[in-house]
Amino acid sequence: MRQLTMMKATLEALSGEMARNPAIFVLGEGIGKRGGNFNTTSGLFDFHGPQRLRDTPISERGFVGLACGAAMTGTRPVVDFMFADFVLDAAGEIINQIAKIQYMSSGRIKMPIVLRGCIGIGHAAATHHSGSYYSLYAQFPGLRVVVPSMPGDAKGLLTTALRCDDPVLFLEHREVLGLKGPVPEGDHLVEFGKASVMRQGSDVTVVALALMVHKALAACDILERDGISVELIDPRTIAPLDHDTILRSVAKTGRLLIVDEAFAPCGIGAEIAALVADVGFDELDAPIRRLNGAHTPTPYSPPLETAVVPSTEIITQAIRDLCDE
Repeated sequence: MRQLTMMKATLEALSGEMARNPAIFVLGEGIGKRGGNFNTTSGLFDFHGPQRLRDTPISERGFVGLACGAAMTGTRPVVDFMFADFVLDAAGEIINQIAKIQYMSSGRIKMPIVLRGCIGIGHAAATHHSGSYYSLYAQFPGLRVVVPSMPGDAKGLLTTALRCDDPVLFLEHREVLGLKGPVPEGDHLVEFGKASVMRQGSDVTVVALALMVHKALAACDILERDGISVELIDPRTIAPLDHDTILRSVAKTGRLLIVDEAFAPCGIGAEIAALVADVGFDELDAPIRRLNGAHTPTPYSPPLETAVVPSTEIITQAIRDLCDE
């Protein structure tokens, strides 16, 4: 299969859907002729022009509210807000309007909107450009929250998002945008709420998200040489979250480690741990463990930035420790 970066895989999905569906348009800062801060719309302006590639001023609440109104009329806006930190300025529009309008209208009004941006720590981007807010948005009914880690999944998930009648937060870790992986050609969809078992194993289950999937895969290779068999699960979407795949894996291995770069308090790792403790407690042979990034604003200094994120070595040791319990 072709090897593409995640950036090119999602561009292929967006390009294909814009050609298929004239109701889709993109708005955000620098997404027109410039093609987006991360080349998310590169080359599309030449095909679709300013009517469907709408550059905006720095006014997140304004253009997210505009997109909300546009979606209510039957178009399919894609809001490209570069960094997930920036769209916090529009939290009221997302939580009070976009997430609620289908319920408030008894289903008469659809909300087919994709809210897209980068998450994650890296490149010394400091604390205004490094947040991962998927746990926050997953708390609110009405929102779907997608966190891809692989290029093929990213293409399929974005295509699904662009055909969905519900609002979707599509959050891409900045450090995986340039990583290559197999990407199917043509029409490719990945269903929401279906986790990917990245690696089969029998000794311990690891649930990891975004960049942590790649670091956990490297840890799996190290541990395999020592006879430790890890089953690695990438949820791909956290709203909806695939409970069944996680519970089946824990029933097989008896151990669970959740690896998440985002903060531990009130995070998705706590939700997964509570699920397994509630439904799968009798299957456990050891306590559930969580491994998270440090609960601190992201430092600007590269060495300090590295220190606040779980590394492959730290993940490897955490799995060893859990297997010893």
